[in-house]
Amino acid sequence: MRLVIDTNVLYSALRSKRGASYRLISQLPCKTFQVMLSVPLYVEYQEVLLKGKPLERYSKQEILGFLRYFCKICIHQEIFYLWRPILKDQKDDMILELAVAGDCDYIVTHNIKHFKGLEQFKPKPITPKEFIGLQGGSL
Repeated sequence: MRLVIDTNVLYSALRSKRGASYRLISQLPCKTFQVMLSVPLYVEYQEVLLKGKPLERYSKQEILGFLRYFCKICIHQEIFYLWRPILKDQKDDMILELAVAGDCDYIVTHNIKHFKGLEQFKPKPITPKEFIGLQGGSL
């Protein structure tokens, strides 16, 4: 099974150790699913985690170290076809393009409503909690 992890899930995982986002991220790498990553999504991760709303718990170096590790455990996918514009937010289009190019089953996000109307595409938007439930709650 393949999936794309939206930036808001990574941010939530680093912000709090209590939620499903942290539970999902802390189990990587995992034998039951693969996480896909593209250069544009990696750049967005950096922008949000380093320049957005601060994550007081971690230094810049710790965040960069986490991102380097995350990059190493993901499958890197080049994107050769852009589907834009399909969604209201161009950054969500970038996630959809990665999910389609990587033949993903799921887009793990807290913003399900941002991915409405994608029935013609294989990847299904799902929350971290729902994804953990699909895994039998075993993550």
